[in-house]
Amino acid sequence: MNLVLLGAPGSGKGTQAKMLASHYKIREISLGDILREEAKKKTPLGEVVSDYMKRGVLVPDEIIKDVIQSKLNSHGFVLDGFPRNLAQAKMLEDILKEKNLTLNKVIYFKVDEEKAVQRLSGRRVCKECGAVYHILNMPPKKEGICDRCGASLIIREDDKESTVRRRWQVFKEETASLIGYYLKKSNLLEIDANKSKEEVFLQITEALGYGEDKDSSGD
Repeated sequence: MNLVLLGAPGSGKGTQAKMLASHYKIREISLGDILREEAKKKTPLGEVVSDYMKRGVLVPDEIIKDVIQSKLNSHGFVLDGFPRNLAQAKMLEDILKEKNLTLNKVIYFKVDEEKAVQRLSGRRVCKECGAVYHILNMPPKKEGICDRCGASLIIREDDKESTVRRRWQVFKEETASLIGYYLKKSNLLEIDANKSKEEVFLQITEALGYGEDKDSSGD
């Protein structure tokens, strides 16, 4: 099974990507995680990516095409964070065609802006092991300290409220056009992402109709 997840920042698609990858035994490919890892390592790519992320704008297509192309294979995937505009959607189609793969479903996570801002601005991440917490929904045992390794928790640059709201504007301006595009292709699944992660996951799995014991090769 090959899936693409669409949704504004804070829609919960990253959480669902992990749950779906585990459930269907397919690969989770998070463009954001890949780019953040590059930035953390301060690679040449990471230095360029950091500048865009700090400004809350999208990384240019030419920078990410090779990254996506290298990650897709015939074992199934759930793709989070790409495509984000029509040019990237067509780019993805070309990549899939070259690899003889079919996109089974595009899942759109509909969420209210204020709900999303609350989710992201309350998120805290361990600067050492990467564990994720939330000051309201999943706080650490000791404020500001990671339960796993004892390191300090930080607010990621792209989780700050001002950055989140800029990212929302970018989403509305560029990504929203994808909804109509995939709707015309009849492979769009709209999900109410204001609900709990368990309720959202149930919506998706019931709609997809695939069991975890099914073949998920994507061929």
